[in-house]
Amino acid sequence: MDHLILTVIAEDQPGLVERLAACVAKHGGNWLESRMARMAGQFAGIVRVDVPAEAHGGLIRELEALGAQGIRVQLAASGSEPGGRFAAIRLELVGNDRPGIVRDITRVLAEQGVNLESLLTEVAPAPMSGELLFTAEALLAVPETLPLEKLQTRLETLADDLMVELNLRTEE
Repeated sequence: MDHLILTVIAEDQPGLVERLAACVAKHGGNWLESRMARMAGQFAGIVRVDVPAEAHGGLIRELEALGAQGIRVQLAASGSEPGGRFAAIRLELVGNDRPGIVRDITRVLAEQGVNLESLLTEVAPAPMSGELLFTAEALLAVPETLPLEKLQTRLETLADDLMVELNLRTEE
């Protein structure tokens, strides 16, 4: 069995995931994990499947045929996991929305050798003022050689500049 990564995007519609899952199952594949969401009328996801090597061609052809139904699928072989030892850290951020927040935060993370494992962001009106608030929740893979205090200090300096509230905590 070989792991494949599928990315899918389509106009949101009932049965979309079922059609994708049916293709995988038809070719002897096993759906291992996925992250999917509807956003602004579109549906997007990433899926890791296990598929017998001899079924790749048929699966690829069938997934490409979904394009006729408006479902775009891209495939990639799974990559290797990063080497080294990492601590799982949860980052939570809330602040007034402005362009560049994601760029600024991820720049600091990259400079520190931190890998972004997952990221959820949203802009929504604040409950009392109606002012737009940016919220982010991320799971970080922090190198064990990087003291958490150093990362916290560097992010807090940036948080002051961005005028956001930032919280780091160890994942249990």
